Amino acid sequence: MIARLALALGAALLASAASPPDGIEGVWRNPHNSVHIRYEPCGKGAICGTVVWASDKAIADAKRGGTENLIGTPIFRNLYKNGPNRWKGSVFVPDIRKTFSGTVTIEGDRMIGRGCLVLGVGCKSQTWSRITE
Repeated sequence: MIARLALALGAALLASAASPPDGIEGVWRNPHNSVHIRYEPCGKGAICGTVVWASDKAIADAKRGGTENLIGTPIFRNLYKNGPNRWKGSVFVPDIRKTFSGTVTIEGDRMIGRGCLVLGVGCKSQTWSRITE
């Protein structure tokens, strides 16, 4: 009985440690529905948004830009909690193989990803939508 309880508790702890923080979990699609990402733990307390599906055009654009395998590539990298429903880390743009500082803000089923060149200059943002699985 105690062994079963310990096993169940251990499994619950592993499951909770492996899942991303509340609000950001799940699969998200970009505005053109050409790329889908899933957030997963990717280091000491960090999470990453990794491509789990991409359209043929997105795959071809990424290849032209030098990213051979778009699917499996982390787009949102090393994100750490930076406030309520906000994470800070970096954003990788596969079409140009460049990484920028960035933030992710969750507003319900909308995610605003924002990347900037340096010190908040040259910023662009994109609103992603949560996909119901």
